[in-house]
Amino acid sequence: MKELGEYLRQTRIGNGVSVTEACEDLDFSTSHLENIESGNVRAFKDVYELKKSIKLYAKYLGLDSDKVVDEFNNFLFQYTSKISLDDILAAQKKKESEEKKIKSPYTMEYKEKFNVWPFVYAGLGLILLIVILYIVISSINQVPKRTDELKGLVEKESVL
Repeated sequence: MKELGEYLRQTRIGNGVSVTEACEDLDFSTSHLENIESGNVRAFKDVYELKKSIKLYAKYLGLDSDKVVDEFNNFLFQYTSKISLDDILAAQKKKESEEKKIKSPYTMEYKEKFNVWPFVYAGLGLILLIVILYIVISSINQVPKRTDELKGLVEKESVL
């Protein structure tokens, strides 16, 4: 990270930009910019915030921000890959031992179950309501049988 910070500092100086001018333009504090240029990663709480600041600073300096971020990612990979294999194995063993603990009804964690039945009842009620409405509407809209015309025909036939 020190090499990347030095590269950014040299580019800033080469462009004739002072630290205060860059801080004003980027809305950074002076210590924030100095920590980036000195490669002081520990001064930042969030690595993603640092990456965002480096990308913004690289764009400001007219550099290819993607290449600068790639360099930072390479540094970050090397920095985090220094975790020893023993530490990784110890963490795995600790996790396995936690999984093998005896669980009693008093120490078990229960997951809340999603209750489906109210939705099933509501769906069935809705279907029943639709069927009832269909029956009622179809009976209201039913055309009455035309029996008055047939009465005249039946009377004429009985007379004959």
